[in-house]
Amino acid sequence: MNMNNLAHDRHINKDMQACIEACNNCHQTCLHTAMMHCLAVGDKHVEPAHFRLLMNCAEICETSTHFMLSGSAFHKDICAICAKICDACAASCDEVGDMEACVVACKACADSCRKMSAAIM
Repeated sequence: MNMNNLAHDRHINKDMQACIEACNNCHQTCLHTAMMHCLAVGDKHVEPAHFRLLMNCAEICETSTHFMLSGSAFHKDICAICAKICDACAASCDEVGDMEACVVACKACADSCRKMSAAIM
């Protein structure tokens, strides 16, 4: 299914579509950064708490996308926890440094998920 066509699905409005896109971007960015940047750089980039948070963030973003796409009644709950994890990941990436793309993606996803979790549908 083409992502552009999803907006026409009856349970996906433009705000949800934006959140799905933010979650997809964050998932891809965190996973790619962890595997291609952090593992290559080493040192504080692969400290267990930081690396685990990157992987957790990638997973919850993917899960949030799945819950929204499936029309789950629990998507708001998942989006709320996703926002919390994305905020923590952004802070960790900012502290470690040299991970600006991840910080930006996590902050954007957190903002979008917060809006989605508070939305009246």
